[in-house]
Amino acid sequence: MSLLNAVSVDVICARGTIVDTDVLALRRAFYEDGSIDAAEAEVVFRLNETCTVQDPGWADCFVEMLTDHIVNHAKPEGYLTIENATWLIERIGRDGQVDSKTELELLINVLDKARWSPESLVSFALQQVKRAVISGDGPLRAGKSLSAGEINEAEVELLKRVLYAFGGDGNIAISRSEAEILFEIEAATAGRNNAESWPDLFVKAIANCVMTASGYAPPSREQALARETWLERRGDLSLGAIVGASARSGVAGMLAAYREQSAVERAIAALERQKIEIVTAEEVTVAEANWLADQIGRDGKLSANEQALLEFLSANSPNIAPELAERISVLRRAA
Repeated sequence: MSLLNAVSVDVICARGTIVDTDVLALRRAFYEDGSIDAAEAEVVFRLNETCTVQDPGWADCFVEMLTDHIVNHAKPEGYLTIENATWLIERIGRDGQVDSKTELELLINVLDKARWSPESLVSFALQQVKRAVISGDGPLRAGKSLSAGEINEAEVELLKRVLYAFGGDGNIAISRSEAEILFEIEAATAGRNNAESWPDLFVKAIANCVMTASGYAPPSREQALARETWLERRGDLSLGAIVGASARSGVAGMLAAYREQSAVERAIAALERQKIEIVTAEEVTVAEANWLADQIGRDGKLSANEQALLEFLSANSPNIAPELAERISVLRRAA
């Protein structure tokens, strides 16, 4: 049964309400056909945008149907091209901002289910969190009295979900575009009353870039960003304190997950990036050592989290790229 024949779309839109029987009928039609086409996808978007009152089951139905259409039936199947990603971005955020949490869930689910997707899509998702953090408004903070310029626990978890989703099942390093947004959030929230989990995520994500730029094979993002508590308990940011805290919590062994690549492995990794670029039609931006060196302490001073990052790298990464090693040495002497 066609989705267009399962319900009276005009009637539902006229009353502005999606009820449980509507959701059931749409699900039944979807399961019978096994997919929806481009016209039906537009109907699903129309229902979501028009109906301000929605049955609790609608959000999951909306995300499931559209993810299946975008990932599994739009060509090339299983992958997102820049064309498909642009269509999705324009469909859920014409003004550059996602209008609802349901649409944001769709975006994250698409990133998670696609084998590869363009970096512009993960950047768009991360920008939604950044905008909420810096401006204090938007659908992520609707109805919440939270201060602009501070990042809360829910937003840290959302950042982590986005980073995990884009990482997929492979060992994909945090990209330059992702790291850039994390640096921007750090700069905007430095010294504020932030979530206790933010330093841990920031340090681990940027350390992932540093190690990859230094010629190491990255572990999965789940391994690279696994949460530890040593950063949350820090008070003294001296090298001795950091090393001691690392040893007590077991973080000293975290970078053991990074293995130095051989020349052959680096060549294979470069070919893999080229393959992704061909399929998605968008360049993969690698966080290079020089760029990372310029980002750390770029305003002439170190935030507490950047200081922790430097100490973390100094204690655990003796073989990082020379450009970064020199930058770390200069910043530590100036601190």
